[in-house]
Amino acid sequence: MIFIVVIGGIYGGVFTPTEAAAVGTFGAGLLAVFRGLRWDGFLECLYGTAEATAMIFFILLGADILNVFLALTQMPAELARWVEGSGLAPLLVLFAILAIYVILGAIMDSLSMILLTIPIFFPVIMGMDYWGLAPTEKAIWFGILALMVVEIGLITPPVGMNVYIINSLARDVPMSVTFRGIVPFLISDAVRVMLLVFFPVLSLYLVRLVG
Repeated sequence: MIFIVVIGGIYGGVFTPTEAAAVGTFGAGLLAVFRGLRWDGFLECLYGTAEATAMIFFILLGADILNVFLALTQMPAELARWVEGSGLAPLLVLFAILAIYVILGAIMDSLSMILLTIPIFFPVIMGMDYWGLAPTEKAIWFGILALMVVEIGLITPPVGMNVYIINSLARDVPMSVTFRGIVPFLISDAVRVMLLVFFPVLSLYLVRLVG
């Protein structure tokens, strides 16, 4: 019921995604109380929320400091100019960036990767030609690719963070079995990324239609 109310409310235009999060939280809280949540459990929820919130704010603070450093040093612009003058093929540069995201997924969460790398990689991509895309379309296309590969990195062996989280919920299942279980998903993800790289229209069709 909570899922139907939240998703239905978003797509029905009743409330925004942020408001839907509040509605879902309120509903989950009521459900927890009626299902036996007591003071100790409530305090545990508060502590967990405080830890997660502190982690997010530290990430944002670190990313803000890094962004100031990048702005003062002009490193992204210099890197973009270096890549443009290096003669490297645009697709080679793109695949190198996507591979970096897959590797980073082993040691970082998605929010950290996006905040710390986009200021560096985005100017590089925007300075190169991909299938004759306009700057706005290129930005949307790369954003979709980056988000997809960031999430793929979180389930990539041997140390995908999300795989360890899922495995911890089923302690009787060996880690090797969990990793084997995600192989079909990794293959489908790789095919999807290749299709979006070589056929940008798949991710830009609706954008062009609405525009």
